[in-house]
Amino acid sequence: MTEKEKMLKGELYDPSDPELTALREKGSAISKAFNDTTESDMEKRLALLKEWGVTLGENAYIRGSVQFDYGCFTSIGENTFINFNFTCLDCCPVTIGRDVFMGPNISILTPLHPLRWQERNVYCTPDGRRVDKEYAKPVTIEKNCWIGGNVTICGGVTIGEGSVIGAGSVVTRDIPPNTLAAGVPCRVIRPITEADSMTRP
Repeated sequence: MTEKEKMLKGELYDPSDPELTALREKGSAISKAFNDTTESDMEKRLALLKEWGVTLGENAYIRGSVQFDYGCFTSIGENTFINFNFTCLDCCPVTIGRDVFMGPNISILTPLHPLRWQERNVYCTPDGRRVDKEYAKPVTIEKNCWIGGNVTICGGVTIGEGSVIGAGSVVTRDIPPNTLAAGVPCRVIRPITEADSMTRP
């Protein structure tokens, strides 16, 4: 298996692998190019996202600035809106459904490191490269979710359809559908029901 295949399968991998390094460098360059545009440069932004390999649904919108680790392992559904300062470390697939609203300063962090320092610390390979061991877990945000500002979503998490994550939360475990959840760590507060309607008589 290649290091890229190991990474995407959630196994320990070598992030200094030349293929992965080249992909990250491309992601970094395109991040800068995207961030150097303005919101009126939507055609150029869409072209950059396509070059990046980001799967972007119709009418999805990212305000910028953005920083992807790879970009090509991220899928964003139609009509999804992502506000300023979006960070997406997509070492494992990141899937964002349709009609998702995301506030400013959202971080999606799929990479993980071993808990034991003996397995986590930087070491030298036989050819002299200094590397560490890491692995990753995917993140899924299902359709119709609202993610408040300054939320961090950690690897391995699925946020269920229709849920709302309160501002400043750190999401470390799955959130069931149609629930309001918040906190550090993020916990379910209650279901979202018809009683929350702002338009019914």
